[in-house]
Formats: sequence, structure tokens, C-alpha cells
Amino acid sequence: MSEIHLRSLVKKFGNFTALKSMDLRIGDGEFMALLGPSGCGKSTTMNMIAGMEVPTEGNILFGERDMAGVPMGRRGVGFVFQNYAIFTHMTVRQNLAYGPKMHGRPPAEIDKRVGAIAELLQLTPLLDRRAAGLSVNILQRVAIGRSAILEPAIFLLDEPLSNVDAAFRAVMRTELKHLQRQFRQTMVYVTHDQLEAMTMADRIAVMDHGVLQQVGTPIEVYNNPANVFVAKFIGSPGMNLLPGRPAESDRGLVVDLGPLGVTAPLPDRLASTLRGRPGEVLFGFRPEQAMLAAEGRGIAAPVTAVERIGARTIVHLGQGEMAMKVVVENDQHASFGASATVVPNMEAVRVFDRVSGAAIAGSTYG
Repeated sequence: MSEIHLRSLVKKFGNFTALKSMDLRIGDGEFMALLGPSGCGKSTTMNMIAGMEVPTEGNILFGERDMAGVPMGRRGVGFVFQNYAIFTHMTVRQNLAYGPKMHGRPPAEIDKRVGAIAELLQLTPLLDRRAAGLSVNILQRVAIGRSAILEPAIFLLDEPLSNVDAAFRAVMRTELKHLQRQFRQTMVYVTHDQLEAMTMADRIAVMDHGVLQQVGTPIEVYNNPANVFVAKFIGSPGMNLLPGRPAESDRGLVVDLGPLGVTAPLPDRLASTLRGRPGEVLFGFRPEQAMLAAEGRGIAAPVTAVERIGARTIVHLGQGEMAMKVVVENDQHASFGASATVVPNMEAVRVFDRVSGAAIAGSTYG
């Protein structure tokens, strides 16, 4: 069984705590992404799963088997690093065949496996080329193939696409997901790139400063972030978060945003929770879940920048803690310095406690 259970996992390096009591269950055959900024503990977590690091506290179980004391070579995992590790004096064929050969596989089986993995990763025309003369993109593809050819039940990938070009990353996102489905592997993928996590993973574990922030499907963490960190980190651009206070109006409960005015009435799911609540909140909405209006009721602010990115335009408005962004179609006009009115989709609004940063009950969508 290739289920992975991390139970109260802690890792310290001297006085520095890299991972703080992490509990996570990764299902058999699941594609789990560990997502977060540099230094958040995701690679340390993967290294402990692989057996390269020993936990300071807690347990790692594969199925019902505790991995304490089990060396990396006996865990049955495949590992692909950020910096590909292949034999440059060998051909592509020899690199791919290396693992099965070391495991004593029959020559006919090795040839069959090499042919299949080369076809899957589009390496067939390069099988007899020496690795030393190949591009970084191809070398990383070979590195993935060399681990995948053994069909490990658990496949660990640590930022495998971070050193390759954007076009190649787009291709490999599809190929890695296809590879995982074909072999039905449990795959753990470390990345700081939310696009990789959102497009490939069944679930995402978002981490920051050694703390697991949220676990959920890509759409769950996008639609309903558990806290301010996830709200800002997930999404491109991240969620707009404007400070304000709940206030009663003749139209219902609104959020008073100070110099930006007041919002439209909050939906019932939020109004019932916020009514009578003291203190400031953060009014959150995705840039994609708002529109610009020339005038009328909404959040008025000056346009401070306009980014035209192909099929869409990102309009920046306001300044400081009142800054926000709105994503619109590229044919929509917005001029620097002009005043514009932002109209969020109130059904998609989330509200967070300004002190703790946690999402407030009722702040769910979809």
C-alpha cells in the first residue's frame, strides 16, 4: 500500500525549527503538491519521506509500516531532484536502463521498459545520443524517466521543472500527470509555483514557515482560503484584502472601507456571522471576481497602473493598504490616473479576521 501518513512530524536543525508538528495523510495513488515559498519546509518534508533526513519528532508511515530506521534504498521510492543527476558520459538509453540493470532485470524486460518510457517522454529519437550534448530540458526529462522506469509506488519530485524554460514546463506538466495516472503512483511534488500545483495536483498542501496552512483541492484553496497567507499566495494576482469594519446601513450589513467608501450589502451567509462583531476585518475578493464600472455604487479609487498581458489586463487601483487589482478583458479601457469604480461579486467575497488572519465563519464560496 502506498498511502503516506505524516503524524506529528517535526524537524529541527539545532535551534532552528524547519517543520512544526505536521499532520498530513496522502492517499494511495494521490498526486499531492507541497506548495509554498522558499524556506517554508516543503523540501525538508520530502527529504524525510524519502529517508534522506531523520525526523526530530513524529512518525512517517507507508500504509501501516513505520519508516523509522528504514534507509532510503529500502523505501521503494523514486526521487527526482531540482538539479538533474544523470550520467553525462552515458547515452540516454544507458541512463534509462541503469536502474533496471542494477535491480537485475532481464535484458528483454529492460529493452521493453526503456522503449516504453522513452516513448512516453518523447525521448525515442535521442536514445543513442550521449547525455553530455543534450539541453537542460532534455536532461531533466531523462532524469524523470530514469526514476519513473522502475515504476516506484511512491514518486517524489523536488522542484523538477524550476530550471527549465516556460514552454517545456507547460509540456511536462501534462506529461507528469499522465505518467502518474498511467502507473497509479502516489506522487508528492514540491514546488513554489502555484500554476504547477493548481494544474497537476489532486490536492495541495500549502505551507509557510514550517507550518501547514491548508490542505484541499486546487479549487478549494482558491475559492475558500483558510487564512490571509493562502489568500495572497494562491491566485495570480493574489486576493485583494482591504481593511474595514462591519456597519449597518439601510441596505443591510456592509463593510465600511474608510476612504474607499462602503461596500454593497454582504450576502446573508456573511452578514449573520459579522453582525455585531467588534473590530476590523479584511474584505477579500479575487481580482477575477470583480469588474470595473465608469460610475455608480462600488469602490472608487484612482488607476495607478495598467498591465496588458495577452488576453487579459490587470488594472491596479489605490495605494498602500487600500491597493487592489482587477482583471478585465484586454479590450476594456482603463487610463492611468483616472478614477474607476470596482464592483466585486459579493457572492464570492471572503472576510478575514484582521488580527489572526483566519477566515471568518461563513466566508465560503462555491
